[in-house]
Amino acid sequence: MTETHEATAAASDAAPADGAAPPPGSHPRHGLDDVIHAPVRFSIVATLAAAEKAEFAFVRDTVEVSDSVLSRQVATLEKAGYVAVTKGYVGKRPRTWLALTADGRAAFAAHCRALRAIAGTEG
Repeated sequence: MTETHEATAAASDAAPADGAAPPPGSHPRHGLDDVIHAPVRFSIVATLAAAEKAEFAFVRDTVEVSDSVLSRQVATLEKAGYVAVTKGYVGKRPRTWLALTADGRAAFAAHCRALRAIAGTEG
């Protein structure tokens, strides 16, 4: 193995396998949330972070995706515990509202901190 490969192998060996926080001094990319990091999911979470809750159609139009794409991505976020989905009616019309959970807000804040740290604009 070359020195570079040995250093890379040693660094990956040092990373915790249980998803725990990386050791101090590690690259800030380890703070990125894999669930939120996907562009459409990041856009959904960013949209929901600006409000207490939002109608499905509003999020769909803001993020510029189809109903089916939004449904699939919201299901992933809901499974992770980041988004709560509430169904109801306005008059006789069915509506779906989306809201970030407390865990979702915390994960989004941590993800944004990691992005700022990577970009060198933390502060």
